[in-house]
Amino acid sequence: MGKVRTFKFLVPAGKASPGPPIGPALGPTGARTPQVVQKINELTKKYEGMSVNVLVHIDLETKEFNVEVLPPSVSSLLLKKVGAEKGPATPHTTKVGDVNFSYIVELAKQNIDRMNTTSLKSAVKSILGTCRSIGITVEGKDPKEILAKVESGEFKELIGE
Repeated sequence: MGKVRTFKFLVPAGKASPGPPIGPALGPTGARTPQVVQKINELTKKYEGMSVNVLVHIDLETKEFNVEVLPPSVSSLLLKKVGAEKGPATPHTTKVGDVNFSYIVELAKQNIDRMNTTSLKSAVKSILGTCRSIGITVEGKDPKEILAKVESGEFKELIGE
């Protein structure tokens, strides 16, 4: 394999196009942009309605390419779960939706490898902080209240610590 160049794009899942930013970035490499876009759309379809980061690796000699889809951010997954496009301008007073605590734990388990922790409890606490910053309540309560309950050990059986 020759010299490989990597590009990172933020694209709407399943709806990438050969226009900007993909086309102009890939054009000088000689890669077949329509095939790259088709592969991106095929691999991102399961995240429909979200924007996802993709890495496109192109061998500059053979023009072969590889597409790698990065998982969506925790905040994107939370907003999708509540059916909101974005968080409110004033997240501490305006709420966009509500999630169950069990979903928070599930999300923490799925994303712990990408988080800066190895403790499930810390991952849950981090996601609760994200909920608060994007205007999402947890079981009808402010995430700060749930965080206090996690600290006191009230959800020990769910978190497993």
